[in-house]
Amino acid sequence: MNISIEDKSRVDKVLTLSATREELEPRFNKALREYRKKINMPGFRPGQMPVSIIKKRFGKEIESEEINNYVQEVFREEVVPKYNPIGEPHFEDLTWENDKLEVRISIGVKPEFELRDIGTFTLDKMVHDVTDEEVEEEVQRSLERGSNMKESENPATEKCRITVDADPLDEKGEVKSSERDENKEIDLSSEENKIFLEALKGKKIGDTVEIELGEEDEKETYRLTVKKVMELEAPELDEDFVREATRGEVTSVDEYRSRIRSQIQNYYDQASVDMLRQDIMEQLIEAHVEMEVPEVVLKSFQSAWLQRFRQQQEQPLPDDFNEEEYKESIRTDALREARWAFILEELENRYDDLEITSEDVDSRLDSEAARYGLPVEMVKNFYAQSAEQLEKLRQNIRTDKLFDRILEQVEIRELTKEAYQEKKEKERKTTSEK
Repeated sequence: MNISIEDKSRVDKVLTLSATREELEPRFNKALREYRKKINMPGFRPGQMPVSIIKKRFGKEIESEEINNYVQEVFREEVVPKYNPIGEPHFEDLTWENDKLEVRISIGVKPEFELRDIGTFTLDKMVHDVTDEEVEEEVQRSLERGSNMKESENPATEKCRITVDADPLDEKGEVKSSERDENKEIDLSSEENKIFLEALKGKKIGDTVEIELGEEDEKETYRLTVKKVMELEAPELDEDFVREATRGEVTSVDEYRSRIRSQIQNYYDQASVDMLRQDIMEQLIEAHVEMEVPEVVLKSFQSAWLQRFRQQQEQPLPDDFNEEEYKESIRTDALREARWAFILEELENRYDDLEITSEDVDSRLDSEAARYGLPVEMVKNFYAQSAEQLEKLRQNIRTDKLFDRILEQVEIRELTKEAYQEKKEKERKTTSEK
């Protein structure tokens, strides 16, 4: 057996394994003898069929199976210890001709890189204190969610639903009465009905408007006659509404406003942390943009993107969907994600003193229970029965601790929500222009 190696890059290698029949013959003969013990065929006692007959009838299949076993064994015992490949190896070619075996395997090796000094990083953190106006806006939205539709004599607003008769008009402006579309309901609050909102806002029952629908040569003019206006009837903000909205957890209007303020503040605080972590990732990836990623690893990330894309679709992808084109379209994103995976591993090695205590796990389980509104014991039982999910939970805790450690070393600039959004928008424009 001989192993030769070709370097395609610093992280991509192609191994060629070669062997002769003379080297493989002992394996073939042993496999034939083992197969002989198992086979039963009419005319021969169990295990007594001549090896020559077995070889003639089943020799190719047995040799093919043994060659596969041999290649896997060599890869496991010779290649893995010496080259420490990462990702899934790609078997490019296997030939068994003229009593000679040759196998070509693409492998990837872990990229070697020096982790950048995190202490030189400067990060922006959005800091926002919830205003009274934001609280009142959310209170109004909660009232709207609890509203009912009622028929109204008032002019239509952007929050109404309108019922109209739609009459198509000919070139002379005359109604094509036989083509009337009666009792057509239009939700003026829907984003897709903007053109109807512009035409019908302020109109009352009995009013008519003319509107053009369609595109270019297919445009057609309609006369809309308002037959019904339905508007939201919001409930009173009182103790009864508060009890129902919070399932009895809050009983006074002041407490309800305080609860909403706390929820909004928690949202902004968490968003601030999430964006800060995202910025850390982005800066670390950009700082290691020269890192080479093995093709076998990149392909696995591209495949993961494709799998997520499939899961996000409400329907199966069309038969003519080109998977390779999609993978190529997300190559840059998959490359960044792969680089981050290597950087994260290096960070975890650097901060290997991060300890996960039972208190950390209990605290996270309490948070999970509160998040989903479930009893803590139910959540604990779920994780107790799934070692895989528990390990994911512990990994999430470890990652959180890792980011906390990083944040201790970087410089953080605090910006208001408005200043932060303005800066990010400028950065997005600059990136898109490039």
